[in-house]
Amino acid sequence: METTAPAVHRPDSRYALFRLALTLLIMTVGSSGMYVVSVVLPAVQAEFGVARADASLPYTLLMLGFGLGGMVMGRLADRWGVMWPLLIGAASLGIGYVACGLAGGIVAFTVAQALLVGMFGSAAAFAPLVADTSLWFVKRRGIAVAVCASGNYVAGAVWPPIVQHFVEQVGWRQTYIGMGLFCGVTMAALALFMRARPPALAESGATPAMAKAGAAPVGNALRPFGFSIGTAQGLLCVAGVACCVAMAMPQVHIVAYCADLGYGPARGAQMLSLMLGFGVVSRLVSGAICDRIGGLRTLLLGGALQCVALILFLPFDGLVSLYVVSALFGLFQGGIVPSYAIIVREHFPPAEAGARVGTVLMFTLFGMALGGWMSGKVFDLTGSYDAAFLNGIAWNLLNLAIAVTLLVRTRRRGGAVPAAA
Repeated sequence: METTAPAVHRPDSRYALFRLALTLLIMTVGSSGMYVVSVVLPAVQAEFGVARADASLPYTLLMLGFGLGGMVMGRLADRWGVMWPLLIGAASLGIGYVACGLAGGIVAFTVAQALLVGMFGSAAAFAPLVADTSLWFVKRRGIAVAVCASGNYVAGAVWPPIVQHFVEQVGWRQTYIGMGLFCGVTMAALALFMRARPPALAESGATPAMAKAGAAPVGNALRPFGFSIGTAQGLLCVAGVACCVAMAMPQVHIVAYCADLGYGPARGAQMLSLMLGFGVVSRLVSGAICDRIGGLRTLLLGGALQCVALILFLPFDGLVSLYVVSALFGLFQGGIVPSYAIIVREHFPPAEAGARVGTVLMFTLFGMALGGWMSGKVFDLTGSYDAAFLNGIAWNLLNLAIAVTLLVRTRRRGGAVPAAA
């Protein structure tokens, strides 16, 4: 059965759609680790008696672990299929949450966040699933990857208010322990349905099989954008860091920002939920756009709109206006990260999808980690978040510069920016 099952399931098939639905659920559960720590940041800071930057460090190291784990899990998925990384992730996530709930100090809390929740837990439910989804679809790859990646934002929309409720009712420690039990068991059960390999890789593991399905990269896959393959990958990684340093400012600090303004952490959790809820809409719309205009143009569009939203945070700090700007921020930036997976699939060899998508997404997560810590540090130095927003805008402009450069070079080399086959 193991040798014949992959041949039964075809790209864009009903099974592919069923698998996409499972992927959305798994990512919603597995990505919870990215958002829980933001909600409990004020409570953890108060209990452990540390500065804002130190209280932000667990998130920073979680994202670093998340990024490194994504690259490792992506390679593991390329070799053995996505089910095994998911099972490892389920066990690590469950144990990690419980360890956080039992932590006696900020160091133990940070280590559990970085290694168990981040590197070996949530990492398995992001980059490997995005890469796997890109291999199961040809005609509507953009929207399929967007649906998959939306699980990350569905998690952001669902978990913050739930976590905030239980933190207020039973405390942050008991909340972590309860999440460990629920997320570990649920993610493991769903992972068992993800055994089948992507059709082209299951049949031959070679790029020509993907080419027959219309999924091979456009142009010379050994010189993406006219650069060496290493230089091209490096530029995408720098772009990923830059856009996500900017993205991290509101996502990581909106709860603390609202508390500092006197609105309370509950309002901040609502804004975070609203921001990420609109991010789901953004990812779906951006996926449909990506199928028409390609990954590079989608990246450029999302980066430009994200920059506009960051600028709007500076003059508007009223309660109603913050709700509006948070919604706009989510609506504008949700499609940025999935566009990197499409760019990799359009310009790099398909058989390396897991490793290369994992590498680029690792650097986007490095950007989130750096941005989360950097914003806290700027706040500690200045006593205000205005300078942190300006720092995010500067990093956003770097991302736009790289996107424009790659787009111009692609046009010069043939005038075609790949869209869906």
